[in-house]
Amino acid sequence: MEAKVRWVEGRMFVGESGSGHTVVMDGPSDHGGRNMGVRPMEMLLLGVGGCSSFDVIDILLKGRNDVSDCVVELTAERADAIPAVFTKIHLHFVVSGRNLKEAVVERAINLSAEKYCSASIMLGKVVNISHDFEIVEV
Repeated sequence: MEAKVRWVEGRMFVGESGSGHTVVMDGPSDHGGRNMGVRPMEMLLLGVGGCSSFDVIDILLKGRNDVSDCVVELTAERADAIPAVFTKIHLHFVVSGRNLKEAVVERAINLSAEKYCSASIMLGKVVNISHDFEIVEV
């Protein structure tokens, strides 16, 4: 896997993935940025959510579950000192669909957390990561 991050101006950077996709990262004005993009630590948090959601949906769809939506709401706490690393991350999954069984959704989330999601498994070695979920019947 490869990526490139190029400085644009101030505290703005453009990241390009090896697959050719780009994203803008920027800092707040009090740090010389213009608030024109996601912060790098927010990007890390989004990566955990995206990786976990990918797994959960993949597992549920392969199991032929009638899923219509999946949203993961992430909250994180950071250390007060520099480096301001993540100390806690919580993922709350809201899975919508028809006739979804609690045990099946829970199993999908646990498989992601314990076996498949490289991002959360890697970060989980130094950050307390927790999960919960709710099911919305549609």
